[in-house]
Amino acid sequence: MIVRGAVLREMGLPAPYAESRPLRIEEVELAPPGPGELLVRIRAAGLCHSDLSVIDGSRPRVMPMLLGHEATGEVVQSEAPGFAAGDSVAFAFVPACGECGPCAEGRAALCEPGAAANTAGTLLSGVRRLDGVHHHLGVSGFADHAVVSARSAVKIDPSLPPEIAALFGCAVMTGVGAVVNTAQVRAGRSAVVFGLGGVGLSALLGAALVGAHPLVAVDVVPSKLALAEALGATHTVRAGEGAVEEVRDATSGGADYAFETVGNAKVLEQAYAATRRGGITVTVGLPHPSQTFSVPAVSLVAEERTVKGSYLGSSVPSRDIPRYISLYQAGRLPVDRLLSATVGLDDLNEAFDNLAAGTSVRQVLLL
Repeated sequence: MIVRGAVLREMGLPAPYAESRPLRIEEVELAPPGPGELLVRIRAAGLCHSDLSVIDGSRPRVMPMLLGHEATGEVVQSEAPGFAAGDSVAFAFVPACGECGPCAEGRAALCEPGAAANTAGTLLSGVRRLDGVHHHLGVSGFADHAVVSARSAVKIDPSLPPEIAALFGCAVMTGVGAVVNTAQVRAGRSAVVFGLGGVGLSALLGAALVGAHPLVAVDVVPSKLALAEALGATHTVRAGEGAVEEVRDATSGGADYAFETVGNAKVLEQAYAATRRGGITVTVGLPHPSQTFSVPAVSLVAEERTVKGSYLGSSVPSRDIPRYISLYQAGRLPVDRLLSATVGLDDLNEAFDNLAAGTSVRQVLLL
């Protein structure tokens, strides 16, 4: 079949993207699903910094590529057990084989065949169903239809609005998961979140959910700080000079848990500096591969400090996505507050300008 989607053929074109037009809306031939795969009618897809980092070249990928990884849709054709036409699904951006060492240990985010497929721009099987175009993180959700591995899909409640459902596949799973899975934040312990995009605000929602206190939010955009306060932050701090000292003051010497969601090594150093003795610093953002960060080595021992990475929120998608959706439906995880705007396919370049400028939290493509 022929699908209409947003194809990136060259990374690193200059902003503003409204002028350079890195994303071209093209017709691409999509082959039918093979064994263990699904054909899905895409309903909505979120715009994430992981997409932007491919567009600007800071997260190099094979080209050309049909972007989009945070998405939801309806199964049209199933070649996999457990799924049927009409099922509503959300996608995880790491397909989990279920058989490799990390999968056997319950660490689906670190699936080795899934990582290899994502790097190669293929589905989990190692094949491409897009003619002449690579898949983005096994999804390629900026299109009206996609073929995905069933290992990338999780069945969800069909009553959930698609513009909300899409957010659970990346922003919510990554941010909330960093809090409850990676850091295992305990009630009454202090936390700080550096960066208030979709993932950062999801982490803040997760920290509020589990009872972190005080809960500090750090960003440069006043409107995001105001939203963070409405979502449960007890303190807000304007990012920049003096921010670390303000966080340490608000948390009586440093946070028990600090989350860096920007994808910037300097911000990670700030998050580490804002973490108390014996505390845990969790990095969630994806910096350019060339970036490095340094810490006083003695502090790791003398202060029993921990630095942890969190990918996909250390999640098991089939377990966590339905759980977070249930919390949203119970009014305990107000994910709908993250939605900034909905856009169409032809608006994507302008929408990524907004994302790069930090003026939006989560924009969602409706199809």
